[in-house]
Amino acid sequence: MADWNPALYTRFEDERTRPAAELLARVPLAEPRLAYDLGCGPGNSTALIAARFPGAEVIGLDTSPAMLESARARLPDLTFALADAATWVPDRAPDMIYANAVLQWLSDHPVLLPRLFGLLAPGGVLAVQMPDNLAEPSHRLMRETAASGPWARAIGDPALAGRLGRMLEPAGYYDLLAPLAADVDVWRTAYHHPMADAAAIVSWVSATGLRPFLDPLDPDQTAGFLAAYGTAIDAGYPPRSDGRRLLAFPRVFIVARKGE
Repeated sequence: MADWNPALYTRFEDERTRPAAELLARVPLAEPRLAYDLGCGPGNSTALIAARFPGAEVIGLDTSPAMLESARARLPDLTFALADAATWVPDRAPDMIYANAVLQWLSDHPVLLPRLFGLLAPGGVLAVQMPDNLAEPSHRLMRETAASGPWARAIGDPALAGRLGRMLEPAGYYDLLAPLAADVDVWRTAYHHPMADAAAIVSWVSATGLRPFLDPLDPDQTAGFLAAYGTAIDAGYPPRSDGRRLLAFPRVFIVARKGE
């Protein structure tokens, strides 16, 4: 995919940071020595980690040079580096691996999550948050729009572009990590974000879930796709009593602690 757009991503930073903060609040660590923020993006989640654990060495990792540049500008005293969570191996075993809204982009979770958990130091914590919205209208309408217009050939299989089949049910993550961990906390929360209009919903997902659908398109196809998708979103999210649209956004959380 093309590089990420930090300015577009941070347009809804308060809403995106809320689950990051709620994940961090459930991490059962007093003062980790070394913490990694996988998929750190523009550093909004990294800032939370550094604020909670001021004595820790906090390192942010991402595959996006643009996101890393934004994170370094925000947090010049921290370390940020280019790395892919699918293959990354730390130089030292960390006390915390924190992955907020990144692992949903990667496949083979039954291999990936135990691998990351195994990288921890004794007593360390793997903390994960992933959007679980592929069945929501926002993402279902992406796939339907992708399959029904002149851009369909360029996009290819909407299921692949839409990352269908990558995530497990919450109980599946528990079963995956419970035999390896001292304890595992798994929960699912659906946020309901008031949005000004349908265009705001399109703007939100344009920074994340819509990217695999738009990346293969030329400018004319992109304009046509966005117009069709915007019409579908307008119908899929009717105005509420105050005129705004309510974007339901389910997310899965996992906090697994390694034995000492």
